[in-house]
Amino acid sequence: VYLYMRFKDVESHTSSTGGAETEPDGLIFIGKEEDIKKSQRITAKINGREIVVFYHEGKFHALDSRCYLICYLFFFSFLQDIDGQACIVCPWHKFRITLETGEGLYEGINPLEPTPTPKWQSKGVKQRIHKVTIDNGNVYVSPPDLSVSFDSDYFADKYKKGGELAMGK
Repeated sequence: VYLYMRFKDVESHTSSTGGAETEPDGLIFIGKEEDIKKSQRITAKINGREIVVFYHEGKFHALDSRCYLICYLFFFSFLQDIDGQACIVCPWHKFRITLETGEGLYEGINPLEPTPTPKWQSKGVKQRIHKVTIDNGNVYVSPPDLSVSFDSDYFADKYKKGGELAMGK
């Protein structure tokens, strides 16, 4: 079952540097909990990196806003339940990415089985996710730990350095 999503972006509060506001504890303010619940999605920039925060089935999830294979934005996206995991489906590649872990999923078979049956399998973590914290009706994300890299970092950095022009669009 697919849930087609095209929601209006909600402006995040920005500082003079053009990024989201950083709180004294290091968390970055993204928006009001009720606003994000209503829109189901918000995009924000954290130190020039664009992220998307989804509200789905009572939980907030944050991940890089661009597919890990190419700079395609998750403006038009599908949510799909795969084996009990909420996944975003890239509208361009049809890649399934779990909202909880950032894993890429694919359906494959083991040809050595007597009756090969397609099963969902992991490609590993491909999309950077961001920890979400809710406090007093406000939604925050933790700054990304850049000591560990993910496939989505390439396009997040490329977009950050020059936007659509750097992508040849």
